[in-house]
Amino acid sequence: MSLAVEEYPRPGAPTIVLVHGFTQNSRCWGSLAVRLNQHFRVLVVDAPGHGASPAHHDRADPAQAARLIGEVGGAARYLGYSMGGRLCLQLACQRPDLVEELILIGATPGLVATEAREARQRADSLLADRLEQVGLAEFLDHWLALPLFARLDPAAAARPERLANRLEGLAASLRHAGTGQMQPLWPQLHRLTMPVLLTAGALDLKFASEAAAMARALVAARGRVDGGPGPEVALVPAAGHTAHLEQPGTFLALLMGWWRTREALAGPG
Repeated sequence: MSLAVEEYPRPGAPTIVLVHGFTQNSRCWGSLAVRLNQHFRVLVVDAPGHGASPAHHDRADPAQAARLIGEVGGAARYLGYSMGGRLCLQLACQRPDLVEELILIGATPGLVATEAREARQRADSLLADRLEQVGLAEFLDHWLALPLFARLDPAAAARPERLANRLEGLAASLRHAGTGQMQPLWPQLHRLTMPVLLTAGALDLKFASEAAAMARALVAARGRVDGGPGPEVALVPAAGHTAHLEQPGTFLALLMGWWRTREALAGPG
């Protein structure tokens, strides 16, 4: 069995694949999936260890998880948030032929230093231990109380939907697909010749900085290779890490503006 995926059909429209963050699932996109469905066929995927995706994929590492997402998404535009952004970026590096456009929200190409990756692995392992000790409900209370989500309205946090995840799956995701388990993708950015939009909340300083650094690396990589279309960085005002849930209207307007600009630059035909 492959990953669980829900389709919002729109015959004849291009496809966009949405990949959620850690502790979320395909039901945690707020209004975004429905609003994108006005223009696209939308596929919302349950990442390994999350939602209704089968338990035998729980231990997938980032490269394996990206492959599984590509198998259900096919050739499409890919939009990923946080963990989902890392997995979409991994897929774009592994299979650039599948990723027609890449849109990331609060994502990173990974930790460069071996010591930093090992420290993150230890931290994620301890977090998985805590999840198993206290249970999913208490863990989610702790998780959603982190400063990272301080600006996220409780109604948009989709806690009931997160409770539908399996404890074992989330623990496995931390241990096998966390940032510390991910080989840094900075050296592979030259493979990203598709249009790339890097977004973050303006108040999410860590990931806003990461988006800017990635854009610089992409520009340098493309200059060395084939001068493909330049990446764009767009910060969502008055938003933190969950920019698309904190300011959904602003985020969607940003996306639509990017698509309109690209179409205008492409010209007729």
